[in-house]
Amino acid sequence: MTVSIDKNSGFCFGVTSAIRKAEEELTRGQLYCLGDIVHNGQEVDRLEKMGLQTIDYDDLRVLHGGRVLLRAHGEPPSTYRIARDNGIEIIDASCPVVLHLQKRIRDTYAAHPEAQIVIFGKVGHAEVIGLMGQTNNNAVVVESKDDLDKVDYDKPIYLFSQTTKSVEEFRELTQLMRERAKAGFEAHDTICRNVANRVARLREFAAAQDVVIFVGGKKSSNAKVLFEQCREANGHTLFVSSAEELSDEHVAEIRRYERVGICGATSTPLWLMESVEERIKEGTMDRNLEV
Repeated sequence: MTVSIDKNSGFCFGVTSAIRKAEEELTRGQLYCLGDIVHNGQEVDRLEKMGLQTIDYDDLRVLHGGRVLLRAHGEPPSTYRIARDNGIEIIDASCPVVLHLQKRIRDTYAAHPEAQIVIFGKVGHAEVIGLMGQTNNNAVVVESKDDLDKVDYDKPIYLFSQTTKSVEEFRELTQLMRERAKAGFEAHDTICRNVANRVARLREFAAAQDVVIFVGGKKSSNAKVLFEQCREANGHTLFVSSAEELSDEHVAEIRRYERVGICGATSTPLWLMESVEERIKEGTMDRNLEV
């Protein structure tokens, strides 16, 4: 049996930078984070043990003073206003790719007040909340082609995308909206290729294994998408959030295979995938379990 960890899995640049910044700032004293720094419970727990305190928007509104880290997802302008009014020091760990997208949407909204800004993304997702804020929440969010009736096609339309969405879905939406547009249409592919390109590499990795263990956070939409891609490429794919979720029965069955692959989402830390690797290599009694 050989156990391999996909070298392309794990934190993207933005998340890596945010976590490194949090670790550095924690050496200076108390630090709050607005929302989970990453959609992975184990990594959040690790940083909380180092002193990072997670707060929500209600907490932010009543907080005065202190330091608050903004995670990679980015924030709407209202967050910065609250911090300024309350004397809070902002530690901005927003991903540069997200900040650039925010600026593009903000500039387009200011230059074309008569138009409709459409964002392909997940309603309520942290990044989308920040993007909506660039338009005073006047943009329209579409999650799939089922939402296209929400768009006013009598207005000029400017389409953007949440950075972690599917390129194929974006292209399909672009074509459908272009066909229905009556007053002009522009599509801006703002999907981060560092994330989008992972799909093809992940599918290739999964297909080369006999069995795959996908490690991801239960709150991560990216993990759900990548897991489905992985399972399409290899039907013997198991989703776990930690090594502790692998029972003795799981380990025994996994060890029957010759090639075992471990991969994860952009929010999955390498140390978590390594702990799964160690759990599998430990071995256990031989029992039957379908994977």
